[in-house]
Amino acid sequence: MDPIELLGLGTEMRNPGTMNLDEMTPAEIISTMNREDAGVVAAVAETLPQVARIVEFATQSLRQGGRIIYIGAGTSGRLGVLDAVECPPTFGVTDQEVMGLIAGGEGAFVKAKEGAEDDEEQGGRDLDAVGLTARDTVIGLTASGRTPYVLGALRRAREVGCPTAAISCNRGAQASRLADAAVEVDTGPEVLSGSTRLKAGTAEKMILNMISTASMVGVGKVYQNLMVDVRQTNQKLVCRAEHIVMQSTGCTREEAAQALRDAGGEAKPAVVKLLLDTDVDTANRLLEQAEGSVRRAVTAQLDVKGDAPSTGYTNQN
Repeated sequence: MDPIELLGLGTEMRNPGTMNLDEMTPAEIISTMNREDAGVVAAVAETLPQVARIVEFATQSLRQGGRIIYIGAGTSGRLGVLDAVECPPTFGVTDQEVMGLIAGGEGAFVKAKEGAEDDEEQGGRDLDAVGLTARDTVIGLTASGRTPYVLGALRRAREVGCPTAAISCNRGAQASRLADAAVEVDTGPEVLSGSTRLKAGTAEKMILNMISTASMVGVGKVYQNLMVDVRQTNQKLVCRAEHIVMQSTGCTREEAAQALRDAGGEAKPAVVKLLLDTDVDTANRLLEQAEGSVRRAVTAQLDVKGDAPSTGYTNQN
């Protein structure tokens, strides 16, 4: 890479506020970092319309049986993997519906393989290896905006015909030119020059939180602000599922636990069962008709009955 091009990136510039970083006390260092991080929120806010477009792509892919595929290198790649692996326990999706690919393979998540990002063709090969189709949405993550591995992946995604998105932390990113939706978060120079695991990484994580959460809301994985497709894979999540049913319906813990047992451990039909005072089979049928949305399943049935939930819950907005 041309050194001049690298030095022209905002994330590679020196931060005038931290030129004496090596002379600061621990308290001064963390205070400075905290102050710099505060600007990330404002920088992300400027990109929200573009983030919303990515959410629309991702939601449509999930509705069509496609996937959200994050792909990146280094810190960016690890953040994509991190967001992807959190989706199954949180939203009840499979590990194939939201995927994170990182340059260098899974081992690069725990041990840096920085040279892997320079292989442009490998990005496309990694997408082919997971059976990329036009129904998927590919989201390239590259703080610099020019990582060869990510550029190659985006080119391959465009060849396949699937929606593409790029998330970068520099203006005029090369990746943006290969994306249907491009987010360029101007996080500016890092506290430690060039260390994009700092502000740039924080911005990327914020945006990934938005994409996964909003797209899952869009496919009915949330009721009110509750994760009603949570998987009960440990004791904490068993308790959380009970709390979700209780908070959704106003029932007791004992009633929630029984409803969950009746529903095979699934919170969605348990909630619908209690709200509509019906059986689990009917609850599942109503959910299927409502494409998995608890709100639509409940509202449609109440509209037919001209009634309100038997639990007294009335906020259907």
